[in-house]
Amino acid sequence: MENWQKEVKDKKRFEFGKNWLKYRSIINNEVINCSISSLKSFFEKETFKDLKFIDIGSGSGLFSLSAAKLGAFVHSIDFDLNSVHCTTLLKEKYGVRDEKWKVENGSILNTEFILTKGTFDLVYAWGVLHHTGNMNLALKNIMLLVRDKGLIGISIYNKQYLISDLWLIIKKLYCSSVVMKYIIIAMFIPFYFVIGAFFIDLLKFKNPFKRYTLKGKRGMSYYFDWFDWLGGLPYETATPKEIIELFANNGFILVKKNIVGNKLGCNEFVFQKQLS
Repeated sequence: MENWQKEVKDKKRFEFGKNWLKYRSIINNEVINCSISSLKSFFEKETFKDLKFIDIGSGSGLFSLSAAKLGAFVHSIDFDLNSVHCTTLLKEKYGVRDEKWKVENGSILNTEFILTKGTFDLVYAWGVLHHTGNMNLALKNIMLLVRDKGLIGISIYNKQYLISDLWLIIKKLYCSSVVMKYIIIAMFIPFYFVIGAFFIDLLKFKNPFKRYTLKGKRGMSYYFDWFDWLGGLPYETATPKEIIELFANNGFILVKKNIVGNKLGCNEFVFQKQLS
């Protein structure tokens, strides 16, 4: 808790949890159904009945809730106390029993803490590990949570070298002061995200309003994602090759991947742990 507060105070960390608390107001059955469909597709399972599922960086708690609805025993962990609070509120709202869903404050970077959690059938960390401040350690520690033949699903920001370096500068400026925060918002949200995306869709003969629907978006919101992206410190990236080789060298095989190519965004991976 002290580390989280200090990093926010030192302008080194975006307050993801505050953004999730705002996002919580739009969570409804439609959003939950999108999230459930996303999880089923991601792990290629129609049910999680009696499987042990751990959500590293639970954020709003939406995917933890979805895993519970799919029948899993769920363990949610987040470093940000506001995210822990948000996840807990969602758990209470939908009346999930304590024995079915545990919510806890903790860090994937704390190896000693992680070793006390045991192992799980499904390990999930979507868009989380690159925000820890030490992605390599986070990736190594998350492997400790997977049982033999278990699955781990992650998404990691795609490395674009100079473009990634530019976005890091923008994120640091966003978090540096209230004034810079609103300057960055005023520059990027109307022109880059809204107008820019509008014309790109038109050039591709796409409906420019379709991107704002929930279909295919994991139940996420473009509006709240904008702030998450602009302010999202810490921020690291990796190439698909780097991620695949790291897991291969630690006894995992690649089950599926979804690569964004040369674009911004997250590369998605599902790995299976081989027998120890």
